[in-house]
Amino acid sequence: MKKSFILGAMTVAAMAAGAASAGTMDDVKARGKLNCGVTTGLVGFAAPDANGVWEGFDVSVCRAVAAAVLGDPAAVEFVTTTGQTRFTALASGEIDMLARNTTWTFSRDVDLKFEFVGVNYYDGQGFMVPKSLGVSSAKELDGATVCIQTGTTTELNLADFFRANNISYEPVPIETNAEAQQQYLAGACDVYTTDASGLAATRATFENPGDHAVLPEIISKEPLGPLVRHGDNEWGDVVRWSLNAMIAAEEMGITSDQPYPRHRR
Repeated sequence: MKKSFILGAMTVAAMAAGAASAGTMDDVKARGKLNCGVTTGLVGFAAPDANGVWEGFDVSVCRAVAAAVLGDPAAVEFVTTTGQTRFTALASGEIDMLARNTTWTFSRDVDLKFEFVGVNYYDGQGFMVPKSLGVSSAKELDGATVCIQTGTTTELNLADFFRANNISYEPVPIETNAEAQQQYLAGACDVYTTDASGLAATRATFENPGDHAVLPEIISKEPLGPLVRHGDNEWGDVVRWSLNAMIAAEEMGITSDQPYPRHRR
């Protein structure tokens, strides 16, 4: 993702930032940096490069908000969270926002008192298996052991799918994508299930990605996006319009190399 999407966010979201005067906004300004919750590492979404610099889809959202509020896209502290710890970190104030491939659900919005500001990636849950397993459909996985991240929507989706198809499975609980990859490659589970984008990103890091296949079934709808705490509407506006500005900038061809819309003269 081009750094320039951040420029678009600065232009539009700075207006919203100027209107916010209390709560999280004041905390971030006083601190001089944004504490942004991200995943522990998922290529394409949020992961440190060889030099330890965080990059990816969700990372860009964090940087855009920092640019809008502090005028500096580098003024971000990336706080790694797991499926189990992410919501506690946000609710407690350890992080100012969560940009961690998180599914927008009714219960998270209403029961957990969070506010999703939009969708930056629309995904769906899939399955990855070694080709040596000899299956071509998730419906052939009866009796399989399945690596599954705890504290995620994938747990319930998995149970629903196997129940609906009258087949059984044995869950292998894991905390992070890195742990899932390690367990899967070690043969501790026959299958790894998570969002299809996550499977593709994980598979791409394998030494022999061609030895593994993502099965054709997509068993859920997973609208992923950043979220903040309920009740701080001004801060929610800043994060929301930072995201919207990034989307608009992409549509209009605004980048760091092309600061003006391509279709305008």
